[in-house]
Amino acid sequence: MALLIFVRHGQSLYNFENRFTGTLDIGLTPLGRQEAKNAGAKLKGYVFDIAYTSMLVRAWESLEIILHEIHLKIPIVKNSALNERMYGSLQGLNKAETAQKHGVEQVQVWRRSYDIRPPGGESLADTAKRVIPYYENIIVAQLKMGKNVLIVAHGNSLRALMMHLENISPQDICAVNIPTGVPRMYHFDADMRLLSVKYL
Repeated sequence: MALLIFVRHGQSLYNFENRFTGTLDIGLTPLGRQEAKNAGAKLKGYVFDIAYTSMLVRAWESLEIILHEIHLKIPIVKNSALNERMYGSLQGLNKAETAQKHGVEQVQVWRRSYDIRPPGGESLADTAKRVIPYYENIIVAQLKMGKNVLIVAHGNSLRALMMHLENISPQDICAVNIPTGVPRMYHFDADMRLLSVKYL
């Protein structure tokens, strides 16, 4: 069986400050580092052959903490295909203040709709158009060879992947929130059919 586990990075400074982060390169808070450490504790006993992460510090720092916690040195591949969704002109803005300015409903549409872009940014559909081909063209090859794969990335890049792996509709993915620092495990058979999925 092929094993894939993904983890959303630990809390970032902008998560803590309730700001739109997107592709801004914001580091982890002390809580975020602890969340990554906790993820590593849950993954003790699992052996991975390769890890994938984004180009953003909060993701690869989380990955490094996880690998340190499980005492594992493996190849790490960083690629911008796994970066967080780009929030355009909203990046860096406080979410509550933005809701006061534009209305709660509008901000919710920008944050949670599938195919509506925030001003100058990416929709979740746009994010999926880079995440899913990268998964299919690069990561699946590793899984088909029987390698165990760890991905540490972001809420929206992982929601796009989750939608693809679990056949979740564009409507239903809008209600999905991936918690920070909690591993989600997928088992596949030799033909890459999904056998089981759960949070650890």
